Amino acid sequence: MRHLKSGRALGVKPAHRRAIMRNLVTSVLEHQQIRTTVARAKELRKPLDKMITLGKKGDLSARRRALRFVKSKQAMQVLFTELPERYKDRQGGYVRILRLGTRKGDGAEMALVQMVGAPNDALAQAQQPASRRRRRDQGKSVQEEVSEQVKGKGQAQGKQGEAEAAAAEEQPEQEAKAPEDQAPETEAAPESAEEAAAGQQDIEESEDAPATGVDETAESEKSGEKDK
Repeated sequence: MRHLKSGRALGVKPAHRRAIMRNLVTSVLEHQQIRTTVARAKELRKPLDKMITLGKKGDLSARRRALRFVKSKQAMQVLFTELPERYKDRQGGYVRILRLGTRKGDGAEMALVQMVGAPNDALAQAQQPASRRRRRDQGKSVQEEVSEQVKGKGQAQGKQGEAEAAAAEEQPEQEAKAPEDQAPETEAAPESAEEAAAGQQDIEESEDAPATGVDETAESEKSGEKDK
């Protein structure tokens, strides 16, 4: 029976398990985020919350107790200088666990353990308030703002698509009108009055010339017949 045996054994002995937790907590305090398995990430939350609670107390006893677990001076400095100011209004939930999928080789589920509100935390600005009172004071939630932004982008893209379609429809009409507009330019310029009169005279002379020629040939034929 598993009386008083809570938590995950992680497949190692108690001493090894404690060493793993000490290393993970120290690494999270130093780098603000680490990558590990999902099982270890879930077990990491409890000792890390205890260390941050000691850091918020900040007295000599808390420093000695934290020094028994944390393994580096850099982590101790972050624990007692930066984190108390960052989490003074937060009563728990200091880390975020993001699943990353399976690991090649053994297929273990991997996760990213990240300190909430860290400098490299991209999701800190997109978090909703912790309580309903803060949500009511804030007015609009983050989800509503994001949805409005998405709708605005969609409307802008729709208007841009309509403008492009209208431009595409107008372009063939302009191309069809272009030859009609250019046709008068290819026609010859109207002649002046004098040139028109000269041209008419030339046409009349050309019409008279064949007639006179026919009459002369007819008269020559008649004269030949008389001679005979």
